[in-house]
Amino acid sequence: MSQEKKETYFSQLDGVRFLAVALVLVDHWLTERNPFPLGHLGVTMFFVLSGFLITRILIQSKLKDDQYGRSHWFSVKQFIIRRSIRIFPIYFLSIFALYYFDVPPVRETLVWCLTYSTNLYIAINQHWMGTIDHLWSLAVEEQYYLVFPYLILFLPTRNYLKLLWIMIAISIGFRLYFYFQGSPWLIQYVLMPTALDCFGLGGLMAYYFTFKKEEVFEKIANGRFVILSFIVYAICVALTQIQQKETHQIYNFGNLVAERFLAAVFCFFLIAKAVAGYSGYVKWFFENPVCQYLGRISYGIYLYHNFVYNYYHTPQTSIVLRGLHKIQRIAPYFTLNLSFELLYFLMLTVTLASLSWYCVEKPINYLKKYFTY
Repeated sequence: MSQEKKETYFSQLDGVRFLAVALVLVDHWLTERNPFPLGHLGVTMFFVLSGFLITRILIQSKLKDDQYGRSHWFSVKQFIIRRSIRIFPIYFLSIFALYYFDVPPVRETLVWCLTYSTNLYIAINQHWMGTIDHLWSLAVEEQYYLVFPYLILFLPTRNYLKLLWIMIAISIGFRLYFYFQGSPWLIQYVLMPTALDCFGLGGLMAYYFTFKKEEVFEKIANGRFVILSFIVYAICVALTQIQQKETHQIYNFGNLVAERFLAAVFCFFLIAKAVAGYSGYVKWFFENPVCQYLGRISYGIYLYHNFVYNYYHTPQTSIVLRGLHKIQRIAPYFTLNLSFELLYFLMLTVTLASLSWYCVEKPINYLKKYFTY
């Protein structure tokens, strides 16, 4: 691989994408049988990864604008078009398919779905949205894209660190405010400002990688920090669950304020090390062809997985569960177990995401070559 290619593509990040989406799938498909916040960690991982990749793209675009003496509005246009090409096609196809088949609550909340504001709907109404619950995180990312590119492209580079630390502080400040106000937990969970520490940490990683690679980035891309940050995060989760049992309250300071930040710090070090490159078993896991492929189609996997199966919202009459029960009647000895159910849901989701990738996403993505930075 050429040095230029190496500087623009990090193969192990596809493995990170697979890990993130796998955590979400296990959480949503097991739900009450899984006591750990795996889905929360998976979404946080996606946010930190997006923060790194998007900030790095924007910084590089700004530097190229300055080099070629062109307006930063050129990069704004290219960024919006390229993000739209990548994100919009299968999202809107999914919404229209759900609308056509009258999958609730899409028809009742169509405007919220089409405007990427399902997270606001959840916060205002203080309840989830059934089959389309998971679209809240896509809404958060899209709302982040509405503001952040302009800050990076039009602010002087000397202000980047200040901006990113302010983002982190604002996010924690919002979560503290909602906690001490006694606001419903859904509000602080799904709003974009309360997730800014994830994006900010990813942005810090991109800043250090671009401007202080040897002085800072190579020092933070250390496996010891990955282990240490995971231990701190795991201790927070354990203490939170102990307090839940003692107080009989589901939500407390741990899971409303501290847990997301400590999860984001862990993801920060995990992703930084993946950018630098793991070795040994972790390298094998992140770089093996299966993980690479599943990471490449992870957007489709995430988008479709709730439509294939959701512990709370999939009715027994659905074609997915009717198919599962038929298989279990034919071969009960091999199929009447949780492992087979998870494998069955995974195979259906990956099949759907693969069809989506080859029939829709990949062909449309070729259009990006006309909108390079």
